[in-house]
Order: sequence, then structure tokens, then C-alpha cells
Amino acid sequence: MFNGQSILITGGTGSFGKKFIQVLLQEYKPKKIIIFSRDELKQFEMHQKYNDPCMRYFIGDVRDKARLFEAMEGVDYVIHAAAMKQVPAAEYNPMECIKTNIYGAENVIKAAIKSKVKKVIALSTDKAANPINLYGATKLASDKLFVAANNMVGARVTRFSVVRYGNVICSRGSVIPYFRKLVEDGEAELPITHPDMTRFMITLRQGVAFVLKNFGRMQGGEIFVPKIPSMKMTELAKAIAPSFPQKIIGIRPGEKLHEIMCPSDDSHLTLDFNDHYVICPTIQFTHHSDFRMNLLKETGRPVKQGFEYNSGNNTQWLTHEKLLEMEIGA
Repeated sequence: MFNGQSILITGGTGSFGKKFIQVLLQEYKPKKIIIFSRDELKQFEMHQKYNDPCMRYFIGDVRDKARLFEAMEGVDYVIHAAAMKQVPAAEYNPMECIKTNIYGAENVIKAAIKSKVKKVIALSTDKAANPINLYGATKLASDKLFVAANNMVGARVTRFSVVRYGNVICSRGSVIPYFRKLVEDGEAELPITHPDMTRFMITLRQGVAFVLKNFGRMQGGEIFVPKIPSMKMTELAKAIAPSFPQKIIGIRPGEKLHEIMCPSDDSHLTLDFNDHYVICPTIQFTHHSDFRMNLLKETGRPVKQGFEYNSGNNTQWLTHEKLLEMEIGA
């Protein structure tokens, strides 16, 4: 699907972008891979490792519509990974979060339509489902923009979908590197916000594979949600430092006890596939209306009314033993 094609990744110097590039170069022969991001140092460092002739590095910000238009010229596929993601930073700098996560999403959509991109997948987060913090609220707005964009394309080929998943194990800024640094710094205990707190867990490789698969599945307008395991934060801390005591510090502002990926309010829109869920659009499209069979001929069935997929009621669980068996850096 990607052989001989041009692919652009916004926020491409992040954890997802690096793993995505690695997989693309290993498994496909793309015409061009464009890294679009605003940090020249991260691009310089990434170029030391990924300098294949097909690689292109564009300095730019998703807030800059004109620069996006330039970067997307001749592009076939777009992954929108750029976002302001840190919850406390978003709460303290709300307009900056809105400019990047909402206005930036609108700019990506307009540039993709103008450039006649074939398919766009925007990366979302479990925090966009029933959001209680600004980051989650902006990502929910972004999800709505990308879904509704399918009705803006007219006769053009461009289609937009969303991929929503949970915490990426060992990604930059996530809890595992944080716990490891505390251990290295000689801290006496690991902070746990609540003894019952759970989170969805996915590896970088699993996240990349899911996105790649959904380019083949998508018809435009779907929110794809993988079926992935949950983990208690106490178990995760035990995996990182088995002998360390754990200190309960209380749930922080904007934090949930359990994360949600398919809200019960959307159960009438949710389809159950073999290894994932699809949340169908709330609006009608002119190009497609039945999402029970995707373009790979996989079929889904409606979930029961009131169904909610959250990290507390999950049927798949990671223990600290299982986590240690995984390639958690992969």
C-alpha cells in the first residue's frame, strides 16, 4: 500500500513517529517520508539515524497553514501525530493547547483536502473519551473535526479517520521512564496516585501496526479503538522496582481512576470487530453509511446498549510478570 507513495507525519520526531519510520523503511519502499515538526534539534538527531534517500525533514508548525500546504504537495498519506499532550501544561496554557490541538487539526484537514491526499489518520487518546481535562477536550474536538471533514471533501478522494488508544509503554514523558529515573536518582519510594488506578497499555510497535492496518480498513469517518490490555499502576511500579515501597499521593487534577476508550454514551454507535472496536460517526455521510464491513472485508457487530470499554472493566490484564516479558521499549 505504501510502496512508491509519499507519506507525511506531523509531529514526526516523537516516539510514535520514530517507530513508524523504522517500520516503514523495514517493510515498504516509499517514495518519500516527510517529517513535519517544529524542533530543529530533534530533527537533526533523528536524521543521524534515519537518513534514507526517501527521507525529508520539514521544519514547520501545524499552526502554520501555509507551511502545511507547502509540505503536503504531492503527498498520498498523512498521519497527524502532532499535539500538545502534557495535561498540566495544557491546564496552565489553555490557549496554546487549543491553538495546536484544534486549530492545528483544522489546518491539517484543509491542507490535506487542497493537496488531494488520499487518506489521513489522526492519532487520538483515551483522554478524549468523556474528557475531564483540557487536553482531552481539545483532542475530542480534534476527533470531531477529522470525522466531519469527510463531508467537506466534495468529489475529492481524501478520507479522514481517527485512531484512539491508551498509554504507550516507554514513550517519551510516560510513567515507565519517569519511574526508572526516580530509581536511578536514588528515591526511596515510587509515587502512586491511587491503589486502584488502571490504564490501557500498548507498545509502540503495536500502535504503529494498528495505524498501518487501519489505512487499509478505513472508509472515512471511523474512530478505531484497539483491544489492548489494562494494567494497575501498582503492578507497573512493581515491574519497574519490585523492592521499592509505594507511596499513595492522591489523584491529581484532571486525572481519572480508569480511562475510557468507548464511552457508554456512544454504545449505539460502537461496533465490535475481532481485535478492535469502531465508533461510527454521529453524522450522515454522502460517501458511506454502513461501517459493519470495512475495506479489508472484516465484519463487526453492534455492542450492547450501555457498553463501555474502560481500563477498569477490561477483560485483558497485564501483570508485572507479563510486562517484564514484553519488549517494552519496542
